[in-house]
Amino acid sequence: MFVLAGEVSVAAGESESALGPDDFAYFPPGEAHAVSSASGASLLLYEQRYVEPVGAAAEAAGGRRPRVQVGSTGLQPSLPVEGEVFGLRKLLPATAEYDFNMHVMTFEPGEFLAVKEVHYNQHGLLLLEGRGIYRLADRWYPVAAGDAIWMAPYVVQWYAALGKTRSRYIINKDTSRDPLQTTTPR
Repeated sequence: MFVLAGEVSVAAGESESALGPDDFAYFPPGEAHAVSSASGASLLLYEQRYVEPVGAAAEAAGGRRPRVQVGSTGLQPSLPVEGEVFGLRKLLPATAEYDFNMHVMTFEPGEFLAVKEVHYNQHGLLLLEGRGIYRLADRWYPVAAGDAIWMAPYVVQWYAALGKTRSRYIINKDTSRDPLQTTTPR
């Protein structure tokens, strides 16, 4: 869950947290939780069925299970991405017990992905602010804050920020599951 606007209260287990814009919460499968707002809020909710680690991912997870995560995007470290200029903040731990991650990517005006990407991950994004141009395969899509994109696996993708203000988007991405060793839940 990512807070777009307003304030929410999140309760999970013994803890309760107040979240505002750019704050987030992750609830692992089976974790009882409650989300409420006294004045209303706008949220990005992302749900997917949890995929148990198998093979190398299971060994790396070492029996650990994902835990509740609550935080603020601005307090996550800005991670270097070799050969790139954009800002990257991962919202969840980059460990094998988590089957996906949420990243917030920030592009200053005129910045762009240095390479066209192609990978096995299917994923989606929501443009949080600014505007830009997104390439998927051979098509180009102008995007602005509030637009969402879903990208299939093995599709060429590329992004550039347009305009005079920064652009930011949040993206979900399978990060620690080998598609050849993952079984689809039924």
